[in-house]
Amino acid sequence: MTFTTALSPARRLRLRLPLLAVCCSVGLSAAWAQSRGELLYGTHCLACHNTEMHWRDKKQVTDWPSLRAQVRRWQAADQLAWSDDDIEQVARHLNELFYRLPLPAGARPMAMSAPARPR
Repeated sequence: MTFTTALSPARRLRLRLPLLAVCCSVGLSAAWAQSRGELLYGTHCLACHNTEMHWRDKKQVTDWPSLRAQVRRWQAADQLAWSDDDIEQVARHLNELFYRLPLPAGARPMAMSAPARPR
């Protein structure tokens, strides 16, 4: 008989809940960081920008600074007033989906990013 089988089901559940809570919060934080850019892009940009926009011959994105500049430009044109973090999240989403540019020095992968705070 092992230690956990000697415990009542209620006691086993109480012992596992803190671990479950930690695992869930880490998973949700990573998911939120990954989906923030997708949510903003899907809500505000996708109606006019389709896949062809990002793969056209005369695309204006060639590196991280130009990607961020284009996201900043178009959010300003639409008067969205995104924060720097919002711009970064949308740029990362677009990079994962279309551009595949190497991450800038010191940048963490999206799954490791801190979640953006909802407004």
